[in-house]
Amino acid sequence: MRGSSTDPNRAAGSARRVVGTLAGAALLLPLLGAAPSEADRSASGVSSAGLQRAFASAAAEYHVPQSVLLGVSYLQSRWDGHAGAPSVTGGYGPMHLTDARTALASAPHHSEGTEDARGDSARAALLPEARIPVTSDVPARLETLPKAAGLTGLSAGELRADPAANVAGGAALLAAAQKELGEPLSQDPADWYGAVARFSGADDSATAAAYADDVYDVLRTGEERTTDAGQRIALAAQPGLAPDTAQLTRAGLRKLDTGSTECPRTVSCEWIPAPYKEFGDNDYGNHDLGDRPASQSIKYIVIHDTEGAWEGVLNLVQDPTYVSWNYTLRSTDGHIAQHVKAKDVAWHAGNWYINAKSIGLEHEGFLANPDAWYTEAMYRSSARLVRYLSAKYRIPLDRQHIIGHDNVPGPTTSTVAGMHTDPGPYWDWRHYFELLGHPFRSTAGRQGGMVTIRPDYAANQPQYTGCVAKGQPCASHGSSEVRLYSAPDESAPLITDIGVGKVPTTDVNDLSSRVSTGQQYAVADRAGEWTAIWYLGQKAWFRNPRKHPTAVNASGLVVTPKEGLDSVPVYGRAYPEASAYPTGVPAQAVSPLPYKVLKDQRYVVGDRVPGEYYYAVTFATGSHRVVVGKDLYYEIQYGHRVAFVRAADVDVKRSARH
Repeated sequence: MRGSSTDPNRAAGSARRVVGTLAGAALLLPLLGAAPSEADRSASGVSSAGLQRAFASAAAEYHVPQSVLLGVSYLQSRWDGHAGAPSVTGGYGPMHLTDARTALASAPHHSEGTEDARGDSARAALLPEARIPVTSDVPARLETLPKAAGLTGLSAGELRADPAANVAGGAALLAAAQKELGEPLSQDPADWYGAVARFSGADDSATAAAYADDVYDVLRTGEERTTDAGQRIALAAQPGLAPDTAQLTRAGLRKLDTGSTECPRTVSCEWIPAPYKEFGDNDYGNHDLGDRPASQSIKYIVIHDTEGAWEGVLNLVQDPTYVSWNYTLRSTDGHIAQHVKAKDVAWHAGNWYINAKSIGLEHEGFLANPDAWYTEAMYRSSARLVRYLSAKYRIPLDRQHIIGHDNVPGPTTSTVAGMHTDPGPYWDWRHYFELLGHPFRSTAGRQGGMVTIRPDYAANQPQYTGCVAKGQPCASHGSSEVRLYSAPDESAPLITDIGVGKVPTTDVNDLSSRVSTGQQYAVADRAGEWTAIWYLGQKAWFRNPRKHPTAVNASGLVVTPKEGLDSVPVYGRAYPEASAYPTGVPAQAVSPLPYKVLKDQRYVVGDRVPGEYYYAVTFATGSHRVVVGKDLYYEIQYGHRVAFVRAADVDVKRSARH
C-alpha cells in the first residue's frame, strides 16, 4: 500500500479529517485491546477512547502501522499530553513534536546559589559562573513540530494543543522518514526500523539504533496505562517481532566517537571529556584523578538535572574553570555523553565525601517547571546506565545509594542552607526504580516499624509555589514527594529544618518538610489516616490513608542513641579521626551539623562505612592520599537528605515486621 497524495491541499484536508473525524477508526481498536468507555470524558474534552482512535485514524491516513505509532509515542511521552505544555527540550504532545523556540536554556544549576560543587574544605570554595553560549544552528531534533506542520497542513498551535493533531503530525513524520529511506509504507511493523530510528532526531547511528531498539522492545512486550488526561491506552504485545535493522545502514548517520566510554551496550554513549588542566596561579580543573574502586569504593550514584539545554551544558563541562560530572543524558532520545572516568572524582555534589564516593549523572531538565517533563527515552537510558554502574561497582539499588542531589547533606553547618535541590519533586522515582528492576514494595505488616514513601505519582499533587515567581502557585502536577506537618492535621505548621534557619514554605526548592518516594523512615506514631516518622529530630506527620496510601510498611535496621545517652551528633560527611592522617596530610575536622538524634528516636540505616577522606589538592597526583580511619559510621535517612552518625554513639536494632 502506498502513501497519500503529495498534493499539499489534499494532505492538509486529510490531516484535518484525522483530527475532526475519529469514529470510523473504531473498527481498528480490536487490534489494540478493548476500547475504554465513551462515557468517561477526559480533562481535555476528548473522550477516553478518543486518543486511542486518533492513533488508529492517523495510522490509517498515513499508512503507518498503528503499533509503531503507539510504540514511538510511548517512548516519547508514555502517551501523556501534558495539557499542551512543552517538555524540557520544547517537545509537545503524545508524539513529543519539538519546537526549538521553547527549548532555550538559562544558567545551569551548578552556577546558582552558594553551593560549592567540589565541597572540600581543604580548598577554597569553587563557585563558577556559567557562560551561556549563543547557538545559531538549531539541531533538527528540536524542530520536528514545524516539519510536521508542513507535512500535514496543520498549524503549529493545533500540533501543540490538540493530542489528535499531534498524533497525526507524528504519523506524517514517520511516513516521510520511511519514504526518504526508500522503504514501502508497509503494514508490517518489522519494516519500519529505519524510520523509527530517524524519528529520534539523532544524527548518529548508535543513538538512533538505541532509540529504535527501545521502541521495538515496547512493541514486543506491549503496554497499557491511563494517561494524564484519564484515557486508557493499550498496545498489544508482539513477542516475536524482529525488525529489519539493516535499514539503518542506509540512513546516512554519523558514527559516534565512543572512545573508551564506560556504558552498557544497550545505550548510545560518546566520549566528550572534561579537561584535567592546570591554569592560573597553581589552580586546576575540573576534576581530580583517582584510582577507584581500587583506592576507595564507589558507594553512590547522584541524580541531577542540568537546568540547561544539552549543547550549552556540554560546553560548560569542557571548561577547565567550571565544574564536572561523570555523565550527561539527553532528553529527546536518551543519548549519553561521558565526561569523567569512574576511577576519577568529579566535582558535582557539593560534598567532598560524597563526590569521592559517587558517580554523578546530569539529566537534561528543569526542576521548577512541572510540565517540563522528562521523556521515557531518557528515563530508560538512565536506568540502563545505573544498572550497569550498580553491577560493576556493587552499588545497591536503593534510595540510600541512588540519591538525588537534593539528598546530599551539607558537609558543614555553614553549607547546609546553600545545598542544591535538584532533581526536585517532579522526578518520577517510582517509575525510575521500576525501570531499574527494583520497585518499591511493602516488606512488613500493618504495624511495621518503618515505612517506604510511595505515593501514586500522577494522583499525588501537593501544591508548590515559586516555579515562575516567588510565592506564586506552580501548575498542578504529579509529584514524588509528600509533605510533612507538625501534627496530624493539614492546617498544622510544616516541619522546620533548623539547619536551613528559615520558616518552612511550600516553595518548590524548600526541602524542609518533604519526603521523597523510595526513602525509608522509622515510624514514630499513627493516628487514623496519618503516620508520623522520625525526621530531623522531630515527629513529622503525613497523610497516609489506607485506600490511597502514600507509604507502604517496611522493616529493616534502625539506629538509636546508646543506653545512657540523651542525644548523639549528626554529621554531613564520614571523615576519619585525626590520628588516622599520615604526615603531610592535614587532618580534616569531624564537625557535627546542627542536628541530633535524640533518646528513643530511630532512623533507618542505609550503610555502615569507615571514616574516609581523599586528599587531592594539587594538579600533580604524587601527594594524593586516601585516608581510612578506624572510626565507623552509619549512613542514616535523617531528613530529606541523608546524614551520618558514629557507630560508637548508637545501637543498631531491627524494626518491627508485624
